[in-house]
Amino acid sequence: MDGRNRKDVKPGQRVNIVLKKDQRTGTLTEGTVAALLTKSPTHPHGIKVRLTNGQVGRVKEILGQEA
Repeated sequence: MDGRNRKDVKPGQRVNIVLKKDQRTGTLTEGTVAALLTKSPTHPHGIKVRLTNGQVGRVKEILGQEA
């Protein structure tokens, strides 16, 4: 599942995001969602989130719930 719909992204989920510095290369970073930063219901490049480790990026893939 991709991360363009806000209703699909929830705190505690494991996701792959693209950090701002990695937008050109598309390098993915895996982590757990701590907070949703995008207010609109959808975003064409992915919902912006903050991970539990403090990194911020746009969700490209939802992997599932944190174990």
